[in-house]
Amino acid sequence: MKIVSWYASDKIIYESEKETIRDTVIEAVRQEFPLMNADLRNANLRDADLQGAILGGADMRDADLQGANFRGANLRDANLSGANLAGANLRDANLAGTNLGDTNLGDADLFHVKLWGRGGLTKIKKAQVESFLKALGIVVEE
Repeated sequence: MKIVSWYASDKIIYESEKETIRDTVIEAVRQEFPLMNADLRNANLRDADLQGAILGGADMRDADLQGANFRGANLRDANLSGANLAGANLRDANLAGTNLGDTNLGDADLFHVKLWGRGGLTKIKKAQVESFLKALGIVVEE
């Protein structure tokens, strides 16, 4: 299985003898191999242990990341638009500049997550504000 770059599909970022993208990503993360700018659109990484993963700039639009462990991961400038992060562990992860538009953050753990960078570039949609605040542990009262 090959993981390619989202901006240059002829550029192979990581190659493995694993048969699925899920197993290939897990193998790369365990080897501390950086998957910067990886094309992981629509990937099924549900419940995957990706602690400490280096996924800066990765395209994970519409990926199933439910219950995945991203503790301490670098997701800076990643595109998580439409991804399912319900129940995911994002403690201590770097999400600065990440596109979270239409991302399901239900019951995600965002403790100590870095969401800002110079100029505040992390993106969510207005309709997500309430669930985003809930994921941060913030309750807005009337």
